[in-house]
Amino acid sequence: MSLSNLFYSVVVKRNSIYVGSIFAGAFAFGIAFDTISQKWWDAHNYPKQWKDIRHKVCRH
Repeated sequence: MSLSNLFYSVVVKRNSIYVGSIFAGAFAFGIAFDTISQKWWDAHNYPKQWKDIRHKVCRH
């Protein structure tokens, strides 16, 4: 059985599984994209954010 036939028989053949896998993939992509972009933003703007200078401003 080829990979395309296996994919069709497992995922695409039933509409509920196909739509569920699309939603799950979109959800996972959204979380991964948000995490990666947040890490990039923090690295790019390191000394300029409140969480980086809070210890200099607040004396608690």
